[in-house]
Amino acid sequence: MEILIQNRQSKIECPAELEKLLEQAVEEVLKSEGYPLEAEVGIALVDDEAIRKYNKIYRGIDSPTDVLSFPQWEGDGPYATPAGEYLLGDILISLERAALQAEEYGHSLTREVTYLVVHGLYHLLGYDHETPEQKEAMRAREEMTLARLGLERKSWE
Repeated sequence: MEILIQNRQSKIECPAELEKLLEQAVEEVLKSEGYPLEAEVGIALVDDEAIRKYNKIYRGIDSPTDVLSFPQWEGDGPYATPAGEYLLGDILISLERAALQAEEYGHSLTREVTYLVVHGLYHLLGYDHETPEQKEAMRAREEMTLARLGLERKSWE
């Protein structure tokens, strides 16, 4: 498994333990979904200005967001498991937005960024939350992954 994590911002200090935890989170999601660990995922930690630009270009929304996912594969439903090494896609996370949300939810920046990576990774695998049923299924997967990492949250908004 190859995970390329790049910190492309300088406004928020990255917690020292973050990189290792993100690698564990990606591995946990792939194992739980039955995917081989030869996958490649790119994770870029950016500021609000950068994610706003991507949000405008790719989603037509001129405002910052917390996470954007860019899957290599597009289709309906979960991504079929290929043989051999493969690129799942890229995840962009605004550390500024993550820091605000961590404060709002009363947990650490590490926990919030890990949640956003897990959320983004499920999008790369083809999961979505457009309908209440999809949202419930995706949240259940996210919650189980975070619990296995020791990062569960008491309530989900």
